[in-house]
Amino acid sequence: MTPLFKLILITIFLVGLSMIGIAIKIWAKKDGKFAGTCASANPMLNKSGEPCGYCGKMPENCENK
Repeated sequence: MTPLFKLILITIFLVGLSMIGIAIKIWAKKDGKFAGTCASANPMLNKSGEPCGYCGKMPENCENK
């Protein structure tokens, strides 16, 4: 086996492992939703008080605080 082939196999294994981890997290969460996906809930990301690009809500109305 060449070193490049070993590197490709390790990369594929690690990416697959991370996808399995994400799938388990989605499966284990209620309704398969990630908590905190609304960027407007984070004052460091939304300093000007704009509505969220994900859900369209204002920061004070966001459910994921």
